Amino acid sequence: MMTIKAFSLVSAVERELLMGDKDRINIECVECCGKNLYVGTNDCFIYHFLLEEKTSPTGTAAFTATKQLHRHLGFKKPVNELRAASALNRLLVLCDNSITLVNMMNLEPIPTGARIKGAVTFALNENPVSGDPFCVEVCIISVKRRTIQMFMVYEDRVQIVKEVSTPEQPFAVAVDGHFLCLALTTQYIILNYNTGVSQDLFPYCSEEKRPIVKRIGRQEFLLAGPGGLGMFATVAGISQRAPVHWSENVIGAAVCFPYVIALDDEFITVHSMLDQQQKQTLPFKEGHILQDFEGRVIVATNKGVYILVPLPLERQIQDLLASRRVEEALVLAKGVRRNIPKEKFQVMYRRILQQAGFIQFAQLQFLEAKELFRSGQLDVRELISLYPFLLPTSSSFTRSHPPLHEYADLNQLTQGDQEKMAKCKRFLMSYLNEVRSTEVANGYKEDIDTALLKLYAEADHDSLLDLLVTENFCLLTDSAAWLEKHKKYFALGLLYHYNNQDAAALQLWVNIVNGDIHDSTRSDLYEYVVDFLTYCLDQELVWKYADWVLQRSEEVGVQVFTKRPVDEQQRNSFNPDDVINCLKKYPKALVRYLEHLVIDRRLQKEEYHTHLALLYLEEVLQQRPSTNGKVAEVTRTQAKLRSLLQKSNFYRVHFLIDKIQGTGLHMESAILHGKLEEHEKALRILVQELKDFSAAEDYCLWSSEGRGDPYRQRLFHTLLAIYLRAEPADCELAVPAVDLLNHHAAEFDAAQVLQLLPDTWSVQLLCPFLTGAMRHSIHTKRMTQVALGLARSENLIYKYDKMTLKGSSVQLSDKKLCQVCQNPFCEPVFVRYPNGGLVHTHCAASRHTNPNSPSRGNRT
Repeated sequence: MMTIKAFSLVSAVERELLMGDKDRINIECVECCGKNLYVGTNDCFIYHFLLEEKTSPTGTAAFTATKQLHRHLGFKKPVNELRAASALNRLLVLCDNSITLVNMMNLEPIPTGARIKGAVTFALNENPVSGDPFCVEVCIISVKRRTIQMFMVYEDRVQIVKEVSTPEQPFAVAVDGHFLCLALTTQYIILNYNTGVSQDLFPYCSEEKRPIVKRIGRQEFLLAGPGGLGMFATVAGISQRAPVHWSENVIGAAVCFPYVIALDDEFITVHSMLDQQQKQTLPFKEGHILQDFEGRVIVATNKGVYILVPLPLERQIQDLLASRRVEEALVLAKGVRRNIPKEKFQVMYRRILQQAGFIQFAQLQFLEAKELFRSGQLDVRELISLYPFLLPTSSSFTRSHPPLHEYADLNQLTQGDQEKMAKCKRFLMSYLNEVRSTEVANGYKEDIDTALLKLYAEADHDSLLDLLVTENFCLLTDSAAWLEKHKKYFALGLLYHYNNQDAAALQLWVNIVNGDIHDSTRSDLYEYVVDFLTYCLDQELVWKYADWVLQRSEEVGVQVFTKRPVDEQQRNSFNPDDVINCLKKYPKALVRYLEHLVIDRRLQKEEYHTHLALLYLEEVLQQRPSTNGKVAEVTRTQAKLRSLLQKSNFYRVHFLIDKIQGTGLHMESAILHGKLEEHEKALRILVQELKDFSAAEDYCLWSSEGRGDPYRQRLFHTLLAIYLRAEPADCELAVPAVDLLNHHAAEFDAAQVLQLLPDTWSVQLLCPFLTGAMRHSIHTKRMTQVALGLARSENLIYKYDKMTLKGSSVQLSDKKLCQVCQNPFCEPVFVRYPNGGLVHTHCAASRHTNPNSPSRGNRT
């Protein structure tokens, strides 16, 4: 059982003050109303005391009771019960089965002598139903068997209102509105005295134990149940709270929220209504009275009166936190919400949550700590400040006062345990990463991000780079010094870049690549620098490092110019002529850049096309005498040269022909002659010099691309003529001639070809050609017939539209207005639009010449 000091027991009325030397006088009942304390004794006296509460310098409460007067009631019976009705200035006194009304101040009976007779016990209705502020509703258990009576008690008179019979003899009663909670002989019940409807609660035996029926709030009662349980019940007969477990021998109970206080023969026990746990035990022998009066709990023995003084709830909560009993502290704090003003409670509860969070944090219960920090809206700098050197030197943060925890820093919290320290740092990394984008970070994002950067750098965490390449608020001075201390130079470069210091960033990265400083964060840092320069908008910086990137790798370095963003290329922010001039020292890079200009960007500038072709040509010529190991590379360069010569129309053809002469590059020479429309010369080179017949056929195809069928047919006829005009000794050209005809029958005029063919060639030899020619001829004829038929159909449609328009009548009168000029028609001459609109002929003519005239259709 976990204990807490919730109450302290303070003496209120000492024995000497009450009875002096009279040993036989015993206290029978107690009533307290404000500062007025009334005590009833067994010798029929009522004592009136005035209570004064004082607080000592140590914070403990003390009471001083000043005796006002005492009065004998005139009976020889004990005073059984006292109840104050402050609205009436009356004290209800039960003595000798009679309830007498006396003045609260002088204890004199009222002059009228009004009283209630035949009462065993009684209870006041603290939730009255009459609505009359000048009366008190009283419920009594009558001396008549199984009878309850309801009275209205006024200042000087009493009036019976209701008499109700019960199933069994009642022993105790409490009242709330129309509802009575009764302890009968064998059970507790709820009885509505207005309707007579009753609800059984649970059984108990009145012979074995003393029943307890206590109203604790609106429509709710506390009862002594079986098995040593304090049971809660509403007027509906249900329980909305879990029971508390108290002694089997309880003789009295009271409620001082959030606690239930129970009295037995030896102890006062305090139980929480929030978690049903017993919180405190106070030794108290011979006690027989326990009652609460408007939040003040009074206990009494036969000889003295004592007050249970509750400790302030905040102190109780702090005591629980000091004992590391976080859950109990939070339950208590939430439970007392209704007793504290909303704003004060919110401030108090947030602080409690924060304190609880640090307790869980110190116990390495990080999930629980995180939730408590979030719920308590912790200023995250409180947590960061535990970690030495994480807060920026410029931070103005000071810890909360009074402090939320007892630790100077993380070293004290972990007692130097490195494993615990590492766990705490991992937690802070996770927590800061989560809160940095939430409202928790508002106002001090620089402190959070700077601390997070320091943690990442110290732990060599991958998220360091993610932090620096996204939006962040890391303070440059603190962060740069920390990154340099931990040799995170690449990350330092990213920090410089984020703070618009690209020159410093690049210099760092270049030093890493050159090996001047060591940082293995990126193995591809050179490529990263190239990519960075590619997207860098500072031209001066690009020019500064252009030579450096090109010296390390021409192929990669040239990407600084070839892979720039499209919008920047369109603005020509880098003059191509300046770039070419820079790249003259780097031939491979120059070729790649010219390829970028000519092929990728498709710039139609003769200088770039000629320059690229010339570089290709020089490379081919340089590599021609090379060993066989370079053949593949030569072929690739030649392929690029041929492709450029074929597809480009912007280079200087005559200049390149002069360069190629005598080099043995026949294919390239043929392409160049083709560009000059010297097709026969080009084809003769391919056929007679290269003997490359398939290349000759391809030449006819690509040379005529986009030029129309007649142009292509002329090229194929030229090639056929070269084959057929060969000398008789050159009979090897007959085979390619036949292949040409058979493979490209559709490209020839069959009638013209038949006149050129030698008589010695058989029909079988030319069968594919003749078949293809016939098929092409028939296809052409049929397509022509289809086109003719479609044209006739369209013409017929137009004729029908014309007849339809002519067939409808048009009525014209001098009242009809022209839709263009809005004037009437004076002559039977007009123009009618397809939509039915009529206009003057001169208006129709002016509409075609005036674009602002209204449109009436697309034809008349």
